[in-house]
Amino acid sequence: MLLDILAFGAHPDDVELFAGGTLAKMAALGYATGVVDMTRGELGTRGTAQLRRQEAQKAAEVLGLKVRDNLGLPDGDVPVTPAARLKVIRKLRQYRPKLVLTHYWDDRHPDHVNTSRLVAEAIHHAGLAKIKTGQERYRPKTLLYFKLTANLTPSFVVDVTDYTGQRNAAIAAYRSQLFDPSSREPSTNLSQPDFLTHVESIHSFYGTLIGKIKGEAFYLKGTLEIQDPVRHFSDPK
Repeated sequence: MLLDILAFGAHPDDVELFAGGTLAKMAALGYATGVVDMTRGELGTRGTAQLRRQEAQKAAEVLGLKVRDNLGLPDGDVPVTPAARLKVIRKLRQYRPKLVLTHYWDDRHPDHVNTSRLVAEAIHHAGLAKIKTGQERYRPKTLLYFKLTANLTPSFVVDVTDYTGQRNAAIAAYRSQLFDPSSREPSTNLSQPDFLTHVESIHSFYGTLIGKIKGEAFYLKGTLEIQDPVRHFSDPK
């Protein structure tokens, strides 16, 4: 299975929260999309690794993903090591995506930071012929970062207005992590009653930057090349 877009998230639900609308939109446009979770979320305060695996599969169905994988790296201690990097390299060479998405590197959660670094390193190393995995070498040309810091200007924003419901349904699949007044488990940031409202406000803000209702922001290192400015800036409608 070859993919057009492959997103790497540190934990199940990370990608859904900040790039779920984009993945849903790309799937609707006919692109093959996938998500690789680095960990099983076993250190999460709420739920279990088994339950989160079930929730991740449900979310994958909602988003129309072709692939949902998990590398099984240790939650809370995602390692930036040759062994971990090799796991990512194998996935890149297996699925050969045109675009790769992952966490922006400036983040309070160390797993998000290490995932960002690990994916960036693996993209480079996946193109080295002397790293043997029994697969053809392959280096994706484009790495995009999601979950940007508040003071960072995005490289671009994707209009996901028509896919807000689909993204929210994928997020809602993670019932163990979200607000549940009947739950007796300890509370977390995600389980606060206003957490999803906060997430929606972020997407609303990015939407205003492009004159749309909802948007998802991405950052690209370097300068974005545009082959056809007329086509790119023309109104698709």
